[in-house]
Order: sequence, then C-alpha cells, then structure tokens
Amino acid sequence: MTIGYCLRTTISCFRPLRLCLIVGMADVYVNLFLAMLVNYRPLDYHITTKYYTLYEIREPDMPDKRTHRGPHPRDAKLFAPAAISDLQSALADFSLLRTKGYAEKSSLKLVGDRFSLTERQRLAVMRSACSDQQLASRDKREVKIADLTDQPIAIDGYNVLITVEAAMSGGVIFKGRDGCFRDLASIHGTYRKVTETIPAVQLIGDFLKEISAGDCLWLLDSPVSNSGRLKTLIGELARKNNWNWEIQLLPSPDTELIKTAAVVASSDSVVLDRCERWVNLATEIVKRKLPAAKVLDLS
Repeated sequence: MTIGYCLRTTISCFRPLRLCLIVGMADVYVNLFLAMLVNYRPLDYHITTKYYTLYEIREPDMPDKRTHRGPHPRDAKLFAPAAISDLQSALADFSLLRTKGYAEKSSLKLVGDRFSLTERQRLAVMRSACSDQQLASRDKREVKIADLTDQPIAIDGYNVLITVEAAMSGGVIFKGRDGCFRDLASIHGTYRKVTETIPAVQLIGDFLKEISAGDCLWLLDSPVSNSGRLKTLIGELARKNNWNWEIQLLPSPDTELIKTAAVVASSDSVVLDRCERWVNLATEIVKRKLPAAKVLDLS
C-alpha cells in the first residue's frame, strides 16, 4: 500500500486576507510563491503548514487464484531456524500465563511484545500453546490410532483437510504442546479447492481404511462458501473408493463434535477441550505418510 500526503499551507494575514492552499509536497510553483511572499514587505502574515493524508493507493481486489495451500511468502524468514528458540520460549511463557489463569489476549500481547513477535508468529504461538489443565484433560481423553479399529469417527472437515493440504503443499506445520499438528492457513469464509484437495481427501480415506476405522462422518461449515461443492467432491471420492462415509453441512459443526459419542478428529482447541473423545488424525497422517512435510516443533 502506498500513502500519498499533501501539504496544507495556511497564510494568515492581519489584513482581511486568508489563503489556504492544498498542494503536493514537491509543487515548485507554490514553493516559489511562498518565497516571493516572504520578500513582500507590505504584507504582515503568518505561515503555518501541516501534513494531511490525502489518498491511499491500494492494490486492487483481484480474484483469488491460489492453486496451493503453501507457505506464506514471509514464512521462510519468520520461522527460520534462528527464530525457533524465541518462539519456543514464547510458547512456554504463554502457556504458563494461561495455566495461572491470565486472559489469552493480554497474555499473548505481553509475550509477543517481549520477544518482538510479528502477528503471524503470535498466531503460531497461540495455536500451539495450551495450559497445564488443558494438556492433562486432552491427554486423558485422547484415543490412540491403534485403538481406532471399528470405532465410528466424526471429522472436523475443514480443520483436518486444510492441515493435510498445507502439509502436502509445503506449508509450515507446527507441533503444539498437546502434540497436535496445526497450520496457519485461513479460509476467510470461502473455501477454495487447490491442487492438493483431491489428493488430501484420498490420503485421509486411504489412511482410515488402512487402520480399519469404523463409519466416518464428515462435518463441514455450511456458512463457508463452496462447502456444498466440497461435500459433493468428498462424496464422489467416497463412492468411488467404496468408503462408508457420510458428509453433512452444519451451521456450527463444533456443536455436533462436542456432543457426539463418536471419536472426534480435530485439532481445534475449543473442540478438544469439550468433546468426549478425540483422535490426533491429521498429525498421524502427516507423520506417517508425509515425511517431507515442514514440521516445526514449538513445544
């Protein structure tokens, strides 16, 4: 974004004369006028200048043409090896403050300011951290992959799918304190199919079949644009591969995930803290099937 400024020059005279000029900073004609005025003795005057924002030039809104769920252009620098130590320390401090009951927003600001973290780095810390109480509760209710045989599973659709897409496309994946792998991708109310979408769904399906998981229910957010198209895509793949899947669109999948008796596949903190049972599905898929994924351990 480029910001343009103007110079507001006000010339106040003791005679009934007042001039107000809005000019460009480099306007040589006005500069010449002021120079002449200073040398004009019969006029008593006072000159004041102020800078005002005149306009903003923003990049035009362009269609989203992304074809991958890959890394942000700045991720290579923000999450370089030299930055990991500070991020780990920030996560430890943030988790400690949350354990002691301090508010999330103020705790993140305190820690982020201390380590001079960018907004994206703070987001990584926030998503990867949890209090001691949360950690103990999640550990107690986690179902291991080996125990998922014939167990019905409810998948937090966008949560699991986007993490696998990001891992497949070279996006940065963060290992959190609770062992979950999380990404920084955001759909902003609209899901866009990328090159990795079909391969990611296929990989998830093949993995669930490999571990002999039971019936599978996919839950997608109906308010998110293109959820209907994604439902159709997943359904077609399920029929093609003879997977026993059901796909539902709901206004708030979290509500269903929290109350279901099925094993929940998600890394969403809100869901993990309130569901009956959960499995670390996306993490196991990335660890076992995507060894080249860029995973940063912040724990």
